[in-house]
Amino acid sequence: MMLNIEVLSPENVVYRGEADEVIAPTSNGQIAIFPHHVSLLTKISEGELIVKSGKQTQYIAVMDGFLQVRKDFITVLADYAIQSEDIQMHKAEEAKKRAEKLLEERVGQKDFAIIEADLRRSLLELKVAQKRRRVASIQHK
Repeated sequence: MMLNIEVLSPENVVYRGEADEVIAPTSNGQIAIFPHHVSLLTKISEGELIVKSGKQTQYIAVMDGFLQVRKDFITVLADYAIQSEDIQMHKAEEAKKRAEKLLEERVGQKDFAIIEADLRRSLLELKVAQKRRRVASIQHK
């Protein structure tokens, strides 16, 4: 028996597929979900969603939202989500530098919140992309 998982962001369907195991970041720490998991609705936090299917592993950067488990179907509704292979390291690095520079300037409360969110997103993308690249390089040796 497999899990079916769908990861949605406001912009699009980020991932849809089957899994043997899903590891999700929640406000209470990471949880692992296997087939026949009890029904669940929980808040997800900023971090890495890991989807394992056989020998394949997908890494998805997620920021805030909700995860629901019903029977063997998982739905993740995230404020922001991107698959690790879709992350462009140079763009994330540029966004990080831009946000850090803007935070050094005096900005209003509203601008500060937007800049801080951009910085958190770029840092998360860099973390997930770098981890995926390390795992890939180890597997190819």
